[in-house]
Amino acid sequence: MSFFISDALAQAAEGGGGSPGLEGLILPIGLIIMLYFLMIRPQMKKSKEHKKLVEALAKGDEVQTQGGLMGKISDISDNFITLEISDGVEAKFLRDSIGAVLPKGTLKDI
Repeated sequence: MSFFISDALAQAAEGGGGSPGLEGLILPIGLIIMLYFLMIRPQMKKSKEHKKLVEALAKGDEVQTQGGLMGKISDISDNFITLEISDGVEAKFLRDSIGAVLPKGTLKDI
């Protein structure tokens, strides 16, 4: 009688065969690839664009900071920018805090 039981257990073990290792890796690898293309790559692209924007700043450019202040660049150093926010009112900002370069004449319209 024990002879039949061992045959049944052996057949059940063989029936569930396959390579679970390779199939188990497909989902995590797919998720990592999706994460790269949906989150990491766009962030790297945006960072490169911001770096180019900051490097291209020049005296006289009209800019907007990431905090929303707008002004004209009156002085530039390696790490800091002095913005003329209003007539006679100047403020110093980190170069990296510039969010956008505005078209010429924008501040006159405001």
